[in-house]
Amino acid sequence: MCAGISPGKLPPPPCAVRWIDIAETDMAASSFAHRCLFHLMRAGFRLAPMPATTRDRLRQRFLERHQAWVPAGPRGIARVAAGQARRPLRFTNGPAIGHAPYREATLPQPLPATLVAFYLPQFHPIPENDAWWGKGFTEWSNVTRALPQFDGHAQPRLPGDLGFYDLRNADIMRQQMHLAQAYGVSAFCTYFYWFAGKTLLEAPLQAWLADASLDLPICLCWANENWSRRWDGRANDILIGQKHTPEDDIAFIEYVSRYLADPRYLRVGGAPLLVVYRPGLLPDAGATALRWREWCRTHGIGEIHLAYVQSFDRVDPRDIGFDAAVEFPPNNTTLPAITGNQQLINPAFSGDVFDWRALARQTSQGAEPKYRLYPGVNPGWDNEARRNGRGRVYLHASPRGYRDWLRRAIDKARQRAPTAPLVFINAWNEWAEGAVLEPEARLGHAWLEATRSALQPPCSSPARPPCVVIHAWNADSLGDIARALRHCGMQPRVIITTSPAHEQAVRASAANLSVEADIEVFDDRGRDVLPFLHVANRLLDEGDGIVLKLQTPRFAHRRDDEGRHREDVAALLSNGRVESIVDALQRESGPGLVMADRFLAADDTQWIAHDALAAYLCRRMGVNPSRERAVEGSMFWARLEALRPLLDAHLELWEFEDGSEQEGASMVDAIERCLPLIVASAGHTLKKISY
Repeated sequence: MCAGISPGKLPPPPCAVRWIDIAETDMAASSFAHRCLFHLMRAGFRLAPMPATTRDRLRQRFLERHQAWVPAGPRGIARVAAGQARRPLRFTNGPAIGHAPYREATLPQPLPATLVAFYLPQFHPIPENDAWWGKGFTEWSNVTRALPQFDGHAQPRLPGDLGFYDLRNADIMRQQMHLAQAYGVSAFCTYFYWFAGKTLLEAPLQAWLADASLDLPICLCWANENWSRRWDGRANDILIGQKHTPEDDIAFIEYVSRYLADPRYLRVGGAPLLVVYRPGLLPDAGATALRWREWCRTHGIGEIHLAYVQSFDRVDPRDIGFDAAVEFPPNNTTLPAITGNQQLINPAFSGDVFDWRALARQTSQGAEPKYRLYPGVNPGWDNEARRNGRGRVYLHASPRGYRDWLRRAIDKARQRAPTAPLVFINAWNEWAEGAVLEPEARLGHAWLEATRSALQPPCSSPARPPCVVIHAWNADSLGDIARALRHCGMQPRVIITTSPAHEQAVRASAANLSVEADIEVFDDRGRDVLPFLHVANRLLDEGDGIVLKLQTPRFAHRRDDEGRHREDVAALLSNGRVESIVDALQRESGPGLVMADRFLAADDTQWIAHDALAAYLCRRMGVNPSRERAVEGSMFWARLEALRPLLDAHLELWEFEDGSEQEGASMVDAIERCLPLIVASAGHTLKKISY
């Protein structure tokens, strides 16, 4: 045995090394040639003159038969050692920063648009799924088997207040509808499964039809794909197939007419809205539409409003006898993959990762169509639960980002159809595809809060006064801050955060000092930074714009600490300086962060010392980890919008060390050092002030 070589790890002989090198080179060359040929074929296909319906049909046929021709995207970064993993190898799905409880609030009347959320009824067992997938199978069976594939991959994604529900219980749908109405969702677009006279998963719809107290409007979306074991509707290993014929067209419309006739059914201009998922699969969509319209006119339904989902097709609806199309992101979008930037947990992960923020931008900035197109948005997408190790993941989705996208979609819908503005949301409960508005374990009701916020009119109230957030390590050092606040020339709202061990003493000290403050108690985790992030996230949602973050000295009665602390507080709160700082932060082009120059590192050595954690944090935020001057403290003035890259990452509590694990590098250190980078990525600058 050679020195330094462990049993079972002997190197291959030189000839084998040579063979591997040659094989890898050949494989790389073959892969490159494959990609070039595919992109050349795709470019030629896009340039070829043909009707849009023909183009969509040929594309679908190619993907069904030759999916292997589509080249794989970039792969993630494999780990050198297991110790590199940031995520603990245990279950984690607790509340994250930004978790929101249920909250009642007033909605504007009338609503600026009708929000229609796609609704999945696959949360109850049926005999067919028992036979195909095993006894008791429901969509939850997929959801609970998902595993994280790379750092920052939030899987499994689990339900919150409604739990693992069973839609055979009509009260679940009643709770869902109550939530939808409370947060501004006006209707569900429910998938309907019809296969040449056989329906599947119809029990929730039948319950709605039978119970008038389930009063949220619905419309049907005929999911007219084959069902296959691939979960993608393509013609591979079909479980139950479609048989599109003229006779089936009539049988279908006659069957669903019981829903269309219900007074609760969603209507557009008085006409029931019927949606088709993939009209390109119909032999002649125009002929089908004509048959449906004639049947409905003859049998008392009247005119119907036909729309199709732009999931695979993207034609002018008028060319196929339809009235409108529905955007369905992320389908029919092309984005650059960011898979290569991810640090893998599963070295065999072969899925694709994209930036959800780029999806929102691309969809919002699309060219205006010449036909009626209902805008669509989504609150995220990740189908890892259905495609273990091969999922399509859109990272960096956030409730605030979704809120902003939804606001733009509402404006667009009002411009396109002022009398009937509709916006579709993908989806209410697509748990296995990571597109969910319902309460979840990680963020609670945050997606619903964002939905309601998007419906509110633009805020025209004057800017709120700054808010001061103080973390009290102990009660003995609040006096210096209280005195500085009294003489700073402003009357801010004050919030004091502390740990359970110091709560009573802090309350007594604040009362003795006549400091009017809200006192919030957090577990001893993440030092002063995690409590601040919880508070800052809420303040941003409540409309506050500017915050001053302070803290008492961590160790009371250390003269060096106390003296330096007084200087730091004076630099940020000195009379005459506060007004100019606040004015600068309120200007649109002003700085995003103001802090004493003492907190800026002289060079980037502190950044380098914490490079692994900083790089991990940048991946979690979706921020390019360029070298910025590091920060060595966390007392500052900030424009809350400038902290959005950090707040919208929704870091989870396990990512912060608790009070007994504060030695050495920590997430708090990484956040402090990355502050200039965070502010820069939000489009703002850092301003330093001297003593």
